[in-house]
Amino acid sequence: MKSLFEQMGGTYTQQGDYYLPDLKLPPEEERPVGVWGQRRLRYLQEHRPILYTNLKTSVQLRSHLADVEEHANALFLRLVKDYAASEGITEQLKAENPMEWVRRMNGVRARATEVVDTEILFD
Repeated sequence: MKSLFEQMGGTYTQQGDYYLPDLKLPPEEERPVGVWGQRRLRYLQEHRPILYTNLKTSVQLRSHLADVEEHANALFLRLVKDYAASEGITEQLKAENPMEWVRRMNGVRARATEVVDTEILFD
């Protein structure tokens, strides 16, 4: 008589005197995880270990990190564009005074990074 595992298509491999089930995890998505996803991963490992373990054991960690990457990147780009427009940082300024443009854009990028950190990465 076959076990329920075998009836559902499962197989066993003999290891010494024991038969162990051949278990495989479902394949994970192949979506990119960039800097935002890596920062979220580090945050989960250091500050939210239970959530990290739950995501990892349910094979949802990579998908979660890829989602965070997409949302964080979209928010960051939108904020940089909006902040630059509201402060009058233009291509004309870039052509006339590149150093001032870089200084102001660095400030905009720093503020946008802070918002992304607060709203998405470290929630």
